[in-house]
Amino acid sequence: MKSKLLDDLADMIRTPSVNPFEGEMPVPAPEEAMAQLYETKLAALGLEVHSQPVSQGRRNVWGVLRGSGSGPTVMLAGHMDTVGVEGYESPFDPVIRDGKIYGRGSCDMKAGLAAYLEVVRRLQDTGTTLKGDLILAAVVDEEHAMRGSNHFGLQGPKIDHAIIAEPSELAICPVHKGQMCFSLRTKGVSVHSSLPHKGINAVNHMCRVVVALEDYAAELATRTPHPMAGLPTLNIGTIRGGNSVSSVADWCMIDIDRRTIPGEDHGAVMDEIRAVVAAVAAAIPQMDYEFIIADLDVPALGTPNSAPTVQALQAATTAVLGRSAEIRSFSGSTDAPNFRCEAVICGPGALAQCHSLNEWVDVTQVEQAVDIYLHAVQALQNEVQTP
Repeated sequence: MKSKLLDDLADMIRTPSVNPFEGEMPVPAPEEAMAQLYETKLAALGLEVHSQPVSQGRRNVWGVLRGSGSGPTVMLAGHMDTVGVEGYESPFDPVIRDGKIYGRGSCDMKAGLAAYLEVVRRLQDTGTTLKGDLILAAVVDEEHAMRGSNHFGLQGPKIDHAIIAEPSELAICPVHKGQMCFSLRTKGVSVHSSLPHKGINAVNHMCRVVVALEDYAAELATRTPHPMAGLPTLNIGTIRGGNSVSSVADWCMIDIDRRTIPGEDHGAVMDEIRAVVAAVAAAIPQMDYEFIIADLDVPALGTPNSAPTVQALQAATTAVLGRSAEIRSFSGSTDAPNFRCEAVICGPGALAQCHSLNEWVDVTQVEQAVDIYLHAVQALQNEVQTP
């Protein structure tokens, strides 16, 4: 089962690129070894290799296969970072067994990055010259704050069509919910718990806020759903506060996850939540609070089914799989909307495998993904017919 495609994927699995999330940033940066490896592989294919610093020693890298200049720019993009490996036995030792390749990042999403290299190899082997440029991009920090894709969308080259190989089991996903993650802190005055009337209990105030946000979440469930993405949601994921059972709590904090649907403006959404909390505070004269805005603020992806990238992937999956793949919403948030272009998710592997302690991807699906991307890239350089 040896092939250049699997060799590339195995090399990437052997290259740790664990995202530290909120932990201490390692030196060199967590994706640096992967960035160097991908640059080497891009250069070996004869591509123009580019790099841009993002933050704290982390950088995006990409390669350009130049076209004749008369067509659109198509990008195949993915992230280099992975989740952690605590409890994972031999996470960086790739193993091929029973038609699967195992190891951290195999599914999410180094399989996609390897498939992209094979697409260029196939184009070169057949002597195919595209009308427009083809860009293979590898970005940092998708697993945490998506700084890499946001930077690329603002500072990178202009892209007309993008395919992102997040694991969708080769389903075509032009839509997913957006994600806003932030914190709210209530502030009080701490005194001995035997004299609670002399203090201000921040936990009590937060309890009132939590009930109000629960009502707001219930109201979201009555709104008009998006045909594919469904309803917007709000979830309070963590709560913590106080310093001692014998003291009145002078602080309390919750972490909030608000999922948005295509068409929702994130500024307006934040205004809604601020209004909910302000209404609680208006009824509690002593209540003091502050919002702490986190880094993660990713808009919803809402590419229409009529878009050329969707149509190209429909035609490609029909050619490769003998049927047009399912068109559906992707479950999580991704880099896709940050690229600020027409973008669609379609990749090998299943989300169920992504962050597991026995991560794997089906080799046949990776090979099929190569064929699908090859068909789609070529179709996007020409007029695309709906299958």
